Amino acid sequence: MTWPHYIACFFAGMFLANAVPHFVNGVSGDPFPTPFAKPPGKGLSSPIVNVVWALFNLVVGAILFRAGQVSGGGRLASVIFFAGIAAISIFASVSFAKKHPRQISLRAD
Repeated sequence: MTWPHYIACFFAGMFLANAVPHFVNGVSGDPFPTPFAKPPGKGLSSPIVNVVWALFNLVVGAILFRAGQVSGGGRLASVIFFAGIAAISIFASVSFAKKHPRQISLRAD
């Protein structure tokens, strides 16, 4: 494999992982930030925008997954794919934690 394959592996992980929160919030009927919100990435977009954005991320991620030959590229391709998932997941968790300050209760009400 060449370096463009590894770049595709990394971004495949990022796009596929990014689809998850947008899809879950969208099909749950909850608004969630997208690049199309005002301000971008901070304001809330409608559930339908989130579903469409999630589907776009899934398509791009699938194309990159195939182009990067993640499934047949060996261990390094899989590690780089996972690094993409980890990168976007950690970035999103830090970014969105600041967005909705709220008390977390461990008590069942």
